[in-house]
Amino acid sequence: MKIYPIETGNFKLDGGAMFGVVPKTIWQKTNPADANNLIDMSMRSILIEDGDRLILVDTGMGNKQSDKFFGYYYLFGDFSLDSSLKKHGFHRDDITDVFLTHLHFDHCGGVIQRTKEGLLIPAFKNAKVWSNDKHWQWATLPNAREKASFLTENISPIKESGQLEFIHRNYKDQIGFDVLFVDGHTEKQMLPKIEYQGKTLVFMADLLPTVGHIPLPYVMGYDTRPLLTIKEKAAFLDLAADKEFYLFLEHDANNEICTVKHTEKGVRLNTTHKFSEIFN
Repeated sequence: MKIYPIETGNFKLDGGAMFGVVPKTIWQKTNPADANNLIDMSMRSILIEDGDRLILVDTGMGNKQSDKFFGYYYLFGDFSLDSSLKKHGFHRDDITDVFLTHLHFDHCGGVIQRTKEGLLIPAFKNAKVWSNDKHWQWATLPNAREKASFLTENISPIKESGQLEFIHRNYKDQIGFDVLFVDGHTEKQMLPKIEYQGKTLVFMADLLPTVGHIPLPYVMGYDTRPLLTIKEKAAFLDLAADKEFYLFLEHDANNEICTVKHTEKGVRLNTTHKFSEIFN
């Protein structure tokens, strides 16, 4: 097995929304905001080369939305999915599997592309696309709170393409790694848990967006069940500190990987690393 970090792009979100009830005077110490109260965010994926399979975990926003849509998210930097794949010697047509942690637009938008004629087609024509049945139902019959994040043009074409597959209990047989399910952010979000080079790597998706979110009350305003997020995060971080997990951060613009430790104040940040400093 070989794992590659994939940078699909950077964007900005409102810092208050990202930290919920935590005051700005506190959260800006780890996630400084600009004059518009926006903080830098990444859309970082991983690519897993495992035998004859090439598995991409999450895809970023993609590029098919309107200029007005992207104007809300202030995209910046030179990263793109295609250039990042090319850097490691791959093309999107090489991808055999796309594993979507959940179907919010910043995680799945790149799985569908729009042709010059306006048609919505698969961006990875040779890939299976993995979700799970409970999250799929949740996303296709969205609640009012999440409706703006579950975009029909991202989701419906996946099923129409015939590429959609659902993860069940035999995760390793289906996709080659363990999957942790969490429900605080959205129903049945999936976190890949991968044994790699003698270490445990967990792709954190939106359970832990940045290192600034490690303290338990630091929960996004976007979460549908914030008290459940706190419970899930507490259980996971205790285990991560005990077992010395390496946490891959999808949304932290400055840190690719972190570890955590037990302290008198609870679990806190231990170390931060570039992916290449830990894995070769």
